Amino acid sequence: MAFETLDCPNCGMAVKNYRNPVPTVDIIIETSGGIVLIERRNEPLGWALPGGFVDYGEMLEDAARREALEETGMEISDLRLLGCYSDPSRDRRQHNISTVFVAKGSGTPRAGDDAGRAATFPTDRLPWPLCFDHEAIIADYLRRREKGSV
Repeated sequence: MAFETLDCPNCGMAVKNYRNPVPTVDIIIETSGGIVLIERRNEPLGWALPGGFVDYGEMLEDAARREALEETGMEISDLRLLGCYSDPSRDRRQHNISTVFVAKGSGTPRAGDDAGRAATFPTDRLPWPLCFDHEAIIADYLRRREKGSV
């Protein structure tokens, strides 16, 4: 069921409280040495793509730029859409829908915000396993890159 019934605190009438998925962004930041990953400081712990929650009133592209800067200290450019990932089990904390972007990164990654570390990894030497569904996202990215479609 996508909603539960609550009692209105003012009139006592039953009202629907809808539960909706939460929008997030993830970014595959390309550098000359590979792609940038962050080691998460919060649960779930482990390596992941930089990303996070979209703020109310914020465009997805702006959220991607903000999250990249906050978590890696890197400016990004040439933002391209990879896809949207919506499996309700992709994040055990809640149902998040991620819009994933690919971008060029400039500068040296340095951890910030909720990242404990940030580093560049060659795509053939990633620190498996990754958090969430990021292994599947990177596999999609590598397939599309090989075909020249990203």
